[in-house]
Amino acid sequence: MTNMKEKEMIKFNHEDIGEIIMIVLSAMIYSVGMNIFVHSGNLFPGGYSGIARLLSLLSEDTFHISFLSFSVFYFSMNILTTFLVWKRVGHKFVLYSVLWFTLTSVFTSMIPYYQMTSDPLLISVFGGLVNGFAIGIALRNNASSGGSDFIAIDLSVRLNRPTWNYIFAGNAVVLFIAGWKFGWNQALYSIIFQYVSKEVVNSMHQRYKTTRVQCVTDYPDEISNAVFHACRHGITRIPCEGEYSHKGHSLLLITINTYQLRDVIETVQTVDPHAFITVNSVDRVVGNYYQKPLD
Repeated sequence: MTNMKEKEMIKFNHEDIGEIIMIVLSAMIYSVGMNIFVHSGNLFPGGYSGIARLLSLLSEDTFHISFLSFSVFYFSMNILTTFLVWKRVGHKFVLYSVLWFTLTSVFTSMIPYYQMTSDPLLISVFGGLVNGFAIGIALRNNASSGGSDFIAIDLSVRLNRPTWNYIFAGNAVVLFIAGWKFGWNQALYSIIFQYVSKEVVNSMHQRYKTTRVQCVTDYPDEISNAVFHACRHGITRIPCEGEYSHKGHSLLLITINTYQLRDVIETVQTVDPHAFITVNSVDRVVGNYYQKPLD
């Protein structure tokens, strides 16, 4: 029982200070984007942000209830989802995410609205860039915006592949209701906003993307041992021969997470500066593959 309790304890170190600072910055950037671009363009972001904005507008427009703001709906839905995923997702990750969406709820209620431009296309594109950039910063610092991100990350762990496209498809229901109730222009521009945001997040968040490294070397044992210390992934070794020199070599095949690529390449080159390395993206992994769990 003692060992189990020790494993469940959340450990913090000096790196957490930098991560928390970046999470605060991310929440502030996201809130600024919500109050400058989303509000002025009357857009509907993806995930719980879009649902919360839709519910707040419906409550005011249909039921004339003004105190149920975006922040109230957004925080309530996220905190309920947090309880549901607490046992399946890393506790530090969950706590960081709670910090993120709590700060976002506070910041969006404090930061004043401001209309930078009236062009809906500019609002959609640049709003999507700001939105995706803020979420990308959070994800790179062991946090998320909660809600649908929790769902996407849980699916990514199970499937070993990015699942943001599935969340994007799920937002269609919100956009349909928003378009039917508040006008199709806003719904269509919201699609542009969400697509730009999704692409920025996909480019910044590499955790669930996989890459295959192929390495031709004369030092397979030394490289294998060094890579094992850098990341916990298996290595396939195949004897091969150079067609020009007819000299025997070893081909090492390594499938890793994309964010580990730089460390693996540096490790290989440190052991064998003359190693021949090629890199390919992997669409999907089927079988036993180690995925480092979230803290």
